[in-house]
Amino acid sequence: MFDALSERLQATLGDVRSRGKLTEEDLTQAMRAIRLALLEADVNFKVVKEFTAAVKEKALGADVLESLNPGQQVAKVVTEELTTLMGGASSDLAIARSGPTVILMAGLQGSGKTTACGKLARHLRDEKGFDVALAACDLQRPAAVEQLVKVGTQAGATVYEQGTGRDLVDVAEWALGQAKSERKQVLIVDTAGRLHVDEDLMKELTQVKKRTKPHNVLLVVDAMTGQDAVNVAQAFAEAADFDGVVMTKLDGDARGGAALSVKAVAGKPILYASTGEKLDAFERFHPDRMAQRILGMGDVMTLAEKAEKQLEEGKAEELGRKLKNNQFTLDDFLDQMKQVRNMGPLGNLMKMIPGMGQQLGNVQIDDSELDRLQAIITSMTPAERANPSLIDGSRRRRIAHGSGTTVQGVNQLVKQFGQMQKMMRSLQQGKMPSLSQLTGGR
Repeated sequence: MFDALSERLQATLGDVRSRGKLTEEDLTQAMRAIRLALLEADVNFKVVKEFTAAVKEKALGADVLESLNPGQQVAKVVTEELTTLMGGASSDLAIARSGPTVILMAGLQGSGKTTACGKLARHLRDEKGFDVALAACDLQRPAAVEQLVKVGTQAGATVYEQGTGRDLVDVAEWALGQAKSERKQVLIVDTAGRLHVDEDLMKELTQVKKRTKPHNVLLVVDAMTGQDAVNVAQAFAEAADFDGVVMTKLDGDARGGAALSVKAVAGKPILYASTGEKLDAFERFHPDRMAQRILGMGDVMTLAEKAEKQLEEGKAEELGRKLKNNQFTLDDFLDQMKQVRNMGPLGNLMKMIPGMGQQLGNVQIDDSELDRLQAIITSMTPAERANPSLIDGSRRRRIAHGSGTTVQGVNQLVKQFGQMQKMMRSLQQGKMPSLSQLTGGR
């Protein structure tokens, strides 16, 4: 996400940082480059104009050009303004004090609304521990009810549905009654969409709101539609009140114009972002963290949260003991690899490490490499995984054949694992690992 914009902004700010002194003309040229980068990213023209004007005013007004590190100060101003542009502080759902919290989901056809309902249900169940139910009230689109039942079941949520032959307002009211009687903590209502914002859509939305009295109304928009997504949000804001935006397909939007424009244009914050096809590819939207990602500063907070979710306390203690006693095996390595995979695509994780985004550039990290390593390790016997020194020539040929790889691939893995063990021993002894240990002898 934001790849093209991120590359342009990082290059511009990198040039600014490299200068010992900055003149007003230098700043003007930098703003011109930033403005062009934002416009090419499909950010709303008015938003771009106001953003660059605000950055330049603050950079000049704060005597940035006279400071000891003017380039760093300009980068700081850009980060702060980018955070403000996307909403400033993170927003969250309103939670009911008693009874189920009702969340009404709205959006146009094709925005990914029904899938977003399932993702939000999984998120609230796994992250908050809520008992979640879904109400199938999209009775216009063929197979929408069946789709919600499928994603809801995968998300571990209860789905209330009465087929497609009923009035959607009656179904919504019935579902709320079911949620109350079964003491559900959250009810997510999936409503019908249209191909465009029209009177019928708004009328239905108003009727469902009147019957269910939702605590949150969320608008689902497709990030890949660019400014069309922003226009939809603006039209909804003018026709019916809603509380926040769920941005879908953000991982497929290399430009990022919708995410950067929607708050400024529609006046509503992005609450959640869908970042992949899987149900767990869904996260809270933090403007400050997103600004840091875009500018190549990483996102350590999100990375730490992802790691904390995957690392079980007991396993962490056991791993620490094994490392201390030099008992780290290929089985342990495989287990760690699986936990890393559960955190998301490797490329996205690497870019959360400060500075790593600039080093990677446009290099694509192939997750299939982990599949190859896993195949090699699982083709070994338990004894071989515990003690790789047992793996002689005939064993290597057997492992290569069993994993569908090559002997060279097996050799490389065994060598790299040996280098890793040496590096761990050095760290345990309080020594810095050598360059050959860090690079695998290359």
